[in-house]
Amino acid sequence: MHIYGNVYWNTEPWIITLGKNVYITDGVKFITHDGGTLLYRDIIPDLELTKPIIVGDRVYIGNNVIILPGVTVGNNVVIGAGSVVTHDVPDNSVIAGVPAKIIKTSDEYLNKLQKESLHLGHLVGNDKDIALRKYYKYNGKAIEIN
Repeated sequence: MHIYGNVYWNTEPWIITLGKNVYITDGVKFITHDGGTLLYRDIIPDLELTKPIIVGDRVYIGNNVIILPGVTVGNNVVIGAGSVVTHDVPDNSVIAGVPAKIIKTSDEYLNKLQKESLHLGHLVGNDKDIALRKYYKYNGKAIEIN
């Protein structure tokens, strides 16, 4: 599992299952229960809606994604930034939106990535920064943000 930034695991993190090679970025929220039940507990005191979330293998979850109770995310899935995932996601999908919908297959996404790649993904840190500045012909003095 790879976590980049702050992730909200809700009050029942133990019912969230993550597969192998899952990337979770900043602002992601796993919502495991429906808090709206509180409105009706005066009528039905034991009212509760809590459901597990299951995330498969090889999944990338973009910034500020919200995954709602009971959702299962398949294998080889990309979830676009800002999406709200309200239903199960099939294998080999790229989804985005509010609510999230399939926008392409994983194969279509990979083909797009290959066509548009800067071929610098093997570089890290300062080496990558130097290569990007060269690629974009940037000669200014950037302020470093840490």
